[in-house]
Amino acid sequence: MPIPMTRVILYTHDVRQLKCFYQTYFALPLREEIEGEWVVLDAGGIELALHHVGEAYRSPPGEGAARSGTGSNAKFVFQVEAGIEALHDSLLQAGVPMRGIKRYDGFPYRLCDGTDPEGNVFQLMQADAAGAATS
Repeated sequence: MPIPMTRVILYTHDVRQLKCFYQTYFALPLREEIEGEWVVLDAGGIELALHHVGEAYRSPPGEGAARSGTGSNAKFVFQVEAGIEALHDSLLQAGVPMRGIKRYDGFPYRLCDGTDPEGNVFQLMQADAAGAATS
């Protein structure tokens, strides 16, 4: 029997900024908060916790890494039921770094990656019409 994953903790330099980002663009409800240190957001089947990094790691990330996502080795995936283009475009218009929407042969989803204000990579994923027709 698998052991379920219930929470992902993301160590962050600015808890408030990432809380605002994930609530604004993904409408994640707040579950708990310790101002400036700890936030838990309800991301559906899992919780996304934002934890202020320890003192030894509190120097901000390099600007280039934050904007490009090169400083991250994780990716958060958000399942979009419909309207991936509109969400992609609204994120771009808000200044969120986003890559183009793509689809891979044999994988029935449309995908696009973006980066949050601290350089963490997230992905939007929507079942595409071709995949829905063959499923």
